[in-house]
Amino acid sequence: MALGSPAKTSEKPAKADPEPVYLTFDTGHMAIAPFVAEVLHRQDVRVTFFAANEATKEGDGALGSHWAPWWAARGREGHAFASHTYDHAYWRGDLPARGGEPLRFRVRPTAGAQAGRDLVWTADDYRADIARAADRLRAITGVAPLPLWRAPGGKHSPALLAAAREGGWAHVGWSSAGFLGDELPSDRWPNEQLLAQALRDVRPGDILLAHLGIWSRRVPWAPEVLEPLITGLKARGLRFATLREHPHFAPWIAAHQA
Repeated sequence: MALGSPAKTSEKPAKADPEPVYLTFDTGHMAIAPFVAEVLHRQDVRVTFFAANEATKEGDGALGSHWAPWWAARGREGHAFASHTYDHAYWRGDLPARGGEPLRFRVRPTAGAQAGRDLVWTADDYRADIARAADRLRAITGVAPLPLWRAPGGKHSPALLAAAREGGWAHVGWSSAGFLGDELPSDRWPNEQLLAQALRDVRPGDILLAHLGIWSRRVPWAPEVLEPLITGLKARGLRFATLREHPHFAPWIAAHQA
C-alpha cells in the first residue's frame, strides 16, 4: 500500500431506516375482522381503523356490543382509531344557504334507523355524527381516537370538509396507489392482479385503504392479499405506521386530540 493512501475498511454503510406507509381500514361487514387482526399481530403491524356502525354479518353493527371486545383488543395492541361517521352517512350534495339558514347538506346514511333515506343535515348534524363514532370508539377501546375522519365512499365537498375542520376534524383520504381495490368486482379485478398492482405501485408515504369486509365482492380480498402485501412491502424496505406519525396530520393531531 502506498504511503499516505487511505486504509481499506470492511465496514458496510449503515442502512437507511425503513420509510413508512400508512395502512388504514374502514369498517364493513366485519366477517374478516378476526383474520385481519391475526395477520396484523403476526406481522407486528399497526394500522389506523376508521369506524362506522355499519351493518355486519354477525352482531349488532360494527360498533355494537358484539364487536366491542374485538375493538378493545385492537386498542391494547396499539392500533389507532378514527371516525367514519357513526351512521356511515354519504354526502350527496350541498344545499345553497337561504336567508339566515345554516349550511346544510344532503346525506344518505347506510346504517342506523334512517338507513337508505335521503336526509338534510346541518353542519352541526354532520359533525355530531362524526363525533358519535369517535365517542363510541373511545368507550370500547379505552384509547383516545384521532381527531380525524374519513367520509364514506370518499364523498365530500369543500364546504363539508371546512365544516368538519371547524369542529376539530381533519379529513383523511388515500393515495392513488393506496386504493387496494377490495371494493371492486372480483371477476374483473382478481386478487392476484390487485396484489401485483399494489406491490408495484405503492410508494413511501402512501396512505393505503382496505375494508373489514365488502358485501359485494364474491372472492374476499384480505385472505389472499393482506399478508402477501405486508410481507412484500416490507421486502421493499417499507414499514407500516399509524396516522399518528404522518407528517401532514401529526401537527393537527397534537393540536386537537382531546
